[in-house]
Amino acid sequence: MLLEKKNAVIYGGGGGIGSAVAAAFAREGATVFLTGRTGETLDRVAGAIRQVGGAAEVDVLDAFDESAVEEHARSVVARAGRIDVSLNLVPRGDVQGIPLVEMTTADLTRAVTNGISTNFITARAAARQMIGQGSGVILALNSGSAHGSPMMGSTGPADAAIDTFIRNLAMEVGPHGVRALGLWTAGIPETLTVEKLSAVNSNLDESALAGILAGLDQARMTRRSPRLAEVAETIAFLASDRAAGITGTFVNVTSMFPS
Repeated sequence: MLLEKKNAVIYGGGGGIGSAVAAAFAREGATVFLTGRTGETLDRVAGAIRQVGGAAEVDVLDAFDESAVEEHARSVVARAGRIDVSLNLVPRGDVQGIPLVEMTTADLTRAVTNGISTNFITARAAARQMIGQGSGVILALNSGSAHGSPMMGSTGPADAAIDTFIRNLAMEVGPHGVRALGLWTAGIPETLTVEKLSAVNSNLDESALAGILAGLDQARMTRRSPRLAEVAETIAFLASDRAAGITGTFVNVTSMFPS
């Protein structure tokens, strides 16, 4: 198994991507430590993993709380001996579908500030533990919009901040045996609903969603959008020792060329 006897912390583990990645990690032998602000959601994900023989623990945690994140990382090491993988999937509050010249400053900067803050806080906590043990993998995820995506609003600048942070972090922690890398993925069909998309773009209904999904399929080089299971399996591979030569970069799982 790819992650046998590994301990993986997933921040935002109760969401659509988080639950799929947690299940993939557990199938590959990892003990997953699910964190988030809603215990009920995390418990459902952990319960499904345990039902099929996997190992999962739940900790209600606000990833914006620096002291709580640091204490949680120490507690994982106290309970499990080490942290092998840290993955940040915390929502950022993106705003899309509005021309940049019509956006408010708050709408533009919110995702940038939130995204870089939680990625920094969680990566720093993990890195402090991983440097001492001489190994570990810190993972981030965004849409790959930093290279130019019109009408993506705050998403492009937020992605750019995280891209740069991860690359710089990799250079600093690499000599200690720690990898830092990320994954670009955008428009995973199973995670897109009118309700979820309306949180970032208020001008959507069911027909608009269908058009978005069809448009995404046609924009891919493969003429199909990557599925949630495919994204989760890619993340599991990147977290494993089989990807030991990959760090300081983002793996493109959009099936698109960056603009």
